[in-house]
Amino acid sequence: MKVQKNKNKLQNNIIKLFFGVIIAILVLIGRYGWVQLVEGDQMMARLKGQVQEESVLHVPRGTIYDANMKEMAISTMVSSLFVDPNHTENPEQVATDLAPIIGMTKEEILERIGRGGGFVWLKRQMEPEMTNAVKNLIKQKPEYNACLGFRQESKRYYPNDMLAANVLGFVGTDDKGLDGIEQQFDSMIKGEDQEASIFTDALARPILDSVFMINSPVDANCKNIQLTINAQYQFIVEKALDKALVEHGAQSVTAVVMNPQNGEILAMATRPSYDPNYFYKYSPETWKNKAVSDIYEPGSTFKSIVAAAGFQEKIVSPSDIFVDPGRIEVSGRIIQNWTGDSFGTVTFLDVVKNSINTGFAELGLKLGGERLMNYARKFGFGERTGIELPGEEPGILFDPKDMVASDVATSSIGQSIAVTPLQMVTAMSAIANDGVLLKPHIVKAIYNADGSVYQQMEKEEVRRCIDSDVDKTLKSVLEQVVSTGGGSKASIEGYNIAGKTGTAQKIDMVHGGYMPGHYIASFCGFGPVENPQFTVLVVINDPGTDNYYGGQIAAPIAHDIFVQLFRYANVKPINGNQSLIDELNKTDAQ
Repeated sequence: MKVQKNKNKLQNNIIKLFFGVIIAILVLIGRYGWVQLVEGDQMMARLKGQVQEESVLHVPRGTIYDANMKEMAISTMVSSLFVDPNHTENPEQVATDLAPIIGMTKEEILERIGRGGGFVWLKRQMEPEMTNAVKNLIKQKPEYNACLGFRQESKRYYPNDMLAANVLGFVGTDDKGLDGIEQQFDSMIKGEDQEASIFTDALARPILDSVFMINSPVDANCKNIQLTINAQYQFIVEKALDKALVEHGAQSVTAVVMNPQNGEILAMATRPSYDPNYFYKYSPETWKNKAVSDIYEPGSTFKSIVAAAGFQEKIVSPSDIFVDPGRIEVSGRIIQNWTGDSFGTVTFLDVVKNSINTGFAELGLKLGGERLMNYARKFGFGERTGIELPGEEPGILFDPKDMVASDVATSSIGQSIAVTPLQMVTAMSAIANDGVLLKPHIVKAIYNADGSVYQQMEKEEVRRCIDSDVDKTLKSVLEQVVSTGGGSKASIEGYNIAGKTGTAQKIDMVHGGYMPGHYIASFCGFGPVENPQFTVLVVINDPGTDNYYGGQIAAPIAHDIFVQLFRYANVKPINGNQSLIDELNKTDAQ
């Protein structure tokens, strides 16, 4: 009886245990269902807040190439070092160990650690050698794993140092283009940063599949830019400007080379310049691309436009006779020749060749302010060219309704108006191009990341400025300016070069008027005249010597540039003339 009683008791306990387990399972299932169905979203959000971190996966910037696909700007992924102040147990020791490795002072590192929080940048975009040195330190002191870490970022390199720096611009620490092509096409070159969610432990280290995700390649969505700039031509121009800056003690020197047949900018440079790899070491003034952002009075180079207007309007021809009085008075203002003397009885061809101010002032008065400014605008002055560069200035022209006679006369000799170097070379290129103005462009093509063409730039005609037969006459006149006139120092035996020199007082941008004793010397021309390949502009800002005339100091620089351009472009001299080849061989030997 007792045995049966114990047996029944055991069975009852088993039944109770069974039902207890069933109830517990049902409770667990109910709780699980409640958590999943009712509180699931809230719980998941809490979980993500604790272990999930939003990360931006950077894409290296696209490459900038020259016209021959030579790399001008490239990017690579590098490591940036951060510190987690909340898990830095010995800030003093960390700062002492890191300071000599990452090029920061101990005090600077301690200041950043002292900011607190879970993330503070220590050193952005480190070179591989520095990164390896920090990694070796962490290997030696594994406890630093708790407070130090790396993030991958894109770093920009300019393999040619200063070459075309003012065209290329530069990129800031946050991979943002801050000047030049880098700024103009920043959204294309940079592509789109991609956001990714990764799971991390308490020390912000990736865990689970995120370990592989954080270092996985990212689909590039950036564009590559091919410029019209020819690196070899650019080097030729910059070398010539370096020489000019030293020889003439100028404040700055600017040059532009353009293909007058399609509007491509083949070279664009200014001195002094900077190395975009270390842009922060230079004055912001050196960052400016003076070819598009500086305005100046063109002086006598503008007379080529006035001559074009006079020929087109049939007011004057090269053989017309002009009696030069040496000086004239217009509305109370005296206009005299640059020599201070009279040239006597001359033809208009001589007026152009010798840049006689009185002759051009008289021509300008015959044209009148409205026609004069109309031709200036036809040739592209007074408005931006629309080139693919930031900071372009429109220049300054008169409103014809506001012009008095003295304004017309001074504008006719290139005073009282302001232009950019790019406008001047574009206008002269129109004369080289049968009188047709082209829109200048410095980008040849834009490519997708896979190499396919995104956009191909084409030649773009703006307008015809003068008739073809008029243009032929003008080219002939400008050719004689170089062969036997004021631009003779730009001449090259065996080649026909056309152009015009210029000398103008500097505008006082602060007080107005002119700065006494300060000048801008320039030359703008093209060649060979029979089939123009290059238009070259040289502008010397404030030469520090007594010789400040464009024909004396700017024309020789243009000569040197033309000589080298013809050589590298394999432009043969006329009639098989060997003089240029001999000159080039002599230059190389030196």
